[in-house]
Amino acid sequence: MNIADIATTEFIEVDAGTRMGKVRSQFENGNPKGIIVTNDGEYEGVISEREVLQSHVEDDAKVSALTKPSRSTPSPKVDRQEDVRETARVLVESNAKVAPVFEHGELWGVISNDDILEAVLDNLDALTVEDIYTDDPVTLREDDGIGKAINLLREHGISRLPILNENGYLSGVVTTHDIADFVIRKSDTTTTGDRVGDSQRMLDVPVYDIMNSPVETTTLDATAKEAAEAMLEDDYAGLMVTPADDDRVVIGIITKTDILRALTFTEEEHMDVQITNISMLDTITRESIVQSIEDVSDKYADMQVMHAHVRFHEHNEKLRGTPLVQSQIRLRTNKGQVAGTGEGYGAENAFRVALDKLERNVLELKGVTSDEEYRGQLLRKLNEI
Repeated sequence: MNIADIATTEFIEVDAGTRMGKVRSQFENGNPKGIIVTNDGEYEGVISEREVLQSHVEDDAKVSALTKPSRSTPSPKVDRQEDVRETARVLVESNAKVAPVFEHGELWGVISNDDILEAVLDNLDALTVEDIYTDDPVTLREDDGIGKAINLLREHGISRLPILNENGYLSGVVTTHDIADFVIRKSDTTTTGDRVGDSQRMLDVPVYDIMNSPVETTTLDATAKEAAEAMLEDDYAGLMVTPADDDRVVIGIITKTDILRALTFTEEEHMDVQITNISMLDTITRESIVQSIEDVSDKYADMQVMHAHVRFHEHNEKLRGTPLVQSQIRLRTNKGQVAGTGEGYGAENAFRVALDKLERNVLELKGVTSDEEYRGQLLRKLNEI
């Protein structure tokens, strides 16, 4: 299946010279998945609400401040005749909700994660939420401040946080959109003089004041199709995962990105490895990352690896010009999910630390023994997409 009939010519476009204040207003008023940036009519990149929220760019600055090569290279691009699997990979690896679609080298339209999910819904019955969800979610308490929420969203590269009440039960959820909406509204209702110290006061506002409640939930045995339908119907980017008998306890999160990532699973000889923020690779290549993870999984015959996800996140700190990078590796296996996280100066150092932690965590999985073979089972479920 290709995207020729899925992509759309309807999208929001701004010039690289547009003020950031205007762009922030467009996210507030139209809630777009992303905005296409052009420079004198030529495609420049895509900016998302998360990038706008996490940036320190002032309202008077130009959009080009967010589309510099260091931030947007490689810019996500797909051909109008591209395969759905490859398009899903581009969206996931670019950490984007929207990608530009080109025809004969010219910008034709856009494709979003929603477009793809709607097109493949009937194929998602083969997967369950348990196959693809993310366990052990990062959470906040109701009285935690918005500033803490922003820091956690940045640190973990996520878009939503479950909120727990004083009893530890799920009471709400806060997303990057909720925070952006709150900050924009507060900024619009204050004068220049009022803003002295107002930013700090906004950061101290408890997340309880802006969280969404009640929370849309799903269970491990629900199909990926059911989860996707619920997200598409209510325009949610994710659902909280709870036990079937108690929707007050959050055990994980499933997002549209998780489902998109599943669409990229293949039955090729090499394990499918998804890399988020792949543009940050410096002295390490995609091929060496894949080989390193395969080397770990090859040692454990009882652990069947179905999919691997590697994510890189750059901190502001630098050492002789090399940024401090966080690397996160997560494997989905028949023994459950196992992860390793590490930091280092440069992507390669960070990845090596995370890989070492991953292998130590693998050894802690019950029933895992060392051997020289592995097998993935989930991949075949998606063979018809």
